[in-house]
Amino acid sequence: MQLDVILPERKCLSRTVCRIVAEAPDGHFGLLPGHGDFVTQLVPGILECDTPDGQTSFVAVHAGTLLKCGERVRIAVENALVGDDLDLLRDKVESWSDSEIDEDRAARTALARLEAGMIRRFRDLESPLS
Repeated sequence: MQLDVILPERKCLSRTVCRIVAEAPDGHFGLLPGHGDFVTQLVPGILECDTPDGQTSFVAVHAGTLLKCGERVRIAVENALVGDDLDLLRDKVESWSDSEIDEDRAARTALARLEAGMIRRFRDLESPLS
């Protein structure tokens, strides 16, 4: 299979692989040659891939999308880091997860403020004029 990991500004990785293990929101999954075509979201995690010569590569991937079509696997992610130091890669994934938690919290706070403002405006419209 041909694996391409694509960032917004460049291709991060392009290599022939014979096995891929990645993580979707509902858990880890594996791909082997001949696997059916599909598309799935990826969560921040460590992608593992084996090359035909028996080498294993690791890629820390930020949340993104994996598309398997024929013998091509394309992964589009916001950020990725290729390396062999699993501790470094794990730390990177944790920092991405922490930043997503902070972003989600900020988005929920902003949404709550908007909803509260809309409710106040509706109440103002319902109140009788003096």
